[in-house]
Amino acid sequence: MKAQAVRTGHRMQPMADQAKVVAAQRIEDARYWAAPRLESAAHGFEDQVAPRVSEMLTTAARKIDPTPSRSRRWPMLVLLTGLAVGAIGYTFYRRNAQQWTEHMKDSASDASRWVNEKAEQTSESTDRMATDVSNKADETSRKMS
Repeated sequence: MKAQAVRTGHRMQPMADQAKVVAAQRIEDARYWAAPRLESAAHGFEDQVAPRVSEMLTTAARKIDPTPSRSRRWPMLVLLTGLAVGAIGYTFYRRNAQQWTEHMKDSASDASRWVNEKAEQTSESTDRMATDVSNKADETSRKMS
């Protein structure tokens, strides 16, 4: 009986190896799918948000330029306003970056979970097939005895 189980195990080894290779390919496919999307999102942020922040800071710099003015309070007010706007912009930037990062983690987690489920399904299917083959081999062995 043990010898039959060992033989069946040896016969099932190629299927298990193939399941392992397929799972590895699926993981690699998921990585190929995710990488360009991450890069695209980074370029989109760089092209859309960064110029707006730069424009706001340039405008603030022009307003606080040390040209002769009638009042000394206005430059200080503009400077403080510029600092406040910059702080708010930085806060929005950090929040959006964090949300984007969490979203990407969730996407990667979903892809990883999907691959793991497929690998488990493949493993279960392989186990069922091995059990069926073992049962058939046992039946054949009983018939021949």
